Amino acid sequence: MVVTRKARLAVSAAAAMAATVSTGAWGAGQAVATGPVPVPADRRVAREADVSHHGHVSLWGRGLGVWLHSQNHGPSSPVSVTVRFRFSVPLSGRQEMPVECLQASARTVLCRTGPLRADEWAGRQLALELQLARRPNEVVVRIDTVWNSGATDRNPDNNRHEVLVPATGDEYVF
Repeated sequence: MVVTRKARLAVSAAAAMAATVSTGAWGAGQAVATGPVPVPADRRVAREADVSHHGHVSLWGRGLGVWLHSQNHGPSSPVSVTVRFRFSVPLSGRQEMPVECLQASARTVLCRTGPLRADEWAGRQLALELQLARRPNEVVVRIDTVWNSGATDRNPDNNRHEVLVPATGDEYVF
């Protein structure tokens, strides 16, 4: 006998319905308490965290400095946030990075912030001092959040930035 998945589902649904009605007189049945019904993962309400990144970038010769301050305006507190830095000019080989960062490619660096408590003023600070493969007149640096512990962010504009950095040695704020 071959049973299709659809048939098994129909039988399972019928069995579940029968189990919730008492066996008393037909039409006079009462619902049986079966405990809380688990909510499917795709229907749960996601936590919300308004993560923001601000700081400044500076370019001098082949040196590129990025100073980042990450905060969370709540209401939830993500366990960890991953920030991505993308550069229009490739980095020169492997770079020395802070322990919370890694070089994902010649043009990308990923850094974790660790926990960001809701409405904590201090937030997390990070500094990168990188060397570029060549000496450009300018670099475009893109900063964004790629992971925030699964929380929803209804204001992503304060954690996505694109900064044009001329090779002046000046600080360009984002």
